[in-house]
Amino acid sequence: MIYKVSVNLRRKSYDIHIYNKISKNLSLSTIFLNNKNSVIITNNTINKVILTKKFFYIHDIIKNIPVFIIKDGECHKNLRVVEKIIYFLLDKTYSRDVTLIALGGGVIGDITGFVASIYQRGVNFFQIPTTLLAQVDASIGGKTGVNHKLGKNMIGSFWQPKGVFIDINFLLALPKVHIISGIAEIIKYAIIFDKKFFIWLEENLFKILNLQEKELLFCINKCCKFKAYVIKHDEKENNIRVFLNLGHSFAHAIETYTGYGKWLHGYAVSVGIVMAAYLSVQLHLLDENIFFRIVKLLYNAGLPIKGPKNMLPDEYLVLMLRDKKVLNKMMRLVIPVSLGKVQLISSVSESVLLDVIRKCQNKIYNF
Repeated sequence: MIYKVSVNLRRKSYDIHIYNKISKNLSLSTIFLNNKNSVIITNNTINKVILTKKFFYIHDIIKNIPVFIIKDGECHKNLRVVEKIIYFLLDKTYSRDVTLIALGGGVIGDITGFVASIYQRGVNFFQIPTTLLAQVDASIGGKTGVNHKLGKNMIGSFWQPKGVFIDINFLLALPKVHIISGIAEIIKYAIIFDKKFFIWLEENLFKILNLQEKELLFCINKCCKFKAYVIKHDEKENNIRVFLNLGHSFAHAIETYTGYGKWLHGYAVSVGIVMAAYLSVQLHLLDENIFFRIVKLLYNAGLPIKGPKNMLPDEYLVLMLRDKKVLNKMMRLVIPVSLGKVQLISSVSESVLLDVIRKCQNKIYNF
């Protein structure tokens, strides 16, 4: 079964191809083998996976393409690594016709896209996402960047890939925690856009967690369509794209506080969604029964519903005020108001936010 989703951006349009095992006969091999100036950016973990027999079909496609390997982990998504990649490209005398290939999860996709956007004022790149989170979200839409010690993704650019190739077979090589992490972004899409999809997730969650092909392909295709629609109508986050930040203001605070990579992104997003939903309840915008359904779905996926025990409400607030979504020193937060509908708010007092965070951390659930 093969799906194709188009991201329509006029001259910057591209397709998302969704497979179970990319075949030599598909366009992926044509693109890469015919381009003698391709460079693969990946990490040491994925590089080892590609060398196993299970992924011989990938290895055969890319075996003659130069590879630049970085260390695995969010903590390596920084300007120091960007400089190393650029040094490699310059040292090998790659010019503006080089094509970069991001082979990995969100970290690899973000850093490769960022390098592509600034190397000799911009070169082409492709995404081959290998984690569930990257396949449903991070590889699509052209957000690129690296972290700063004072904030996540604070240095970056918008730079669209030339294509995205999603092979669900990569997910079989992932630790379970990374599958669970990706589920958070899937649930996020359902809360934002589609009540029926949320109900479908309630009924099919364990099939996705167990990587059953039919449900997994359907789910990834669904999320890619949501993302493609958003990008088409708001490429640079001036309007509806901001809705995709549901839970992310809280989540980025957790990731920055704990040190990048200590909390998986999806785990932090899960806690952020709970806090955003509870804020909506406290503002009398979200029915409490819907709140419990959201929390229960996250919990059933194996995701955390409370933040780090040692992180105080004041510490959330300090870091959230540094977030990219803050404008004119006013925090903007996305909150759910029903299943399939969210709202952007910007007039919540600090005392209300502190109270919401405190209550979320102390709340007892009976699932």
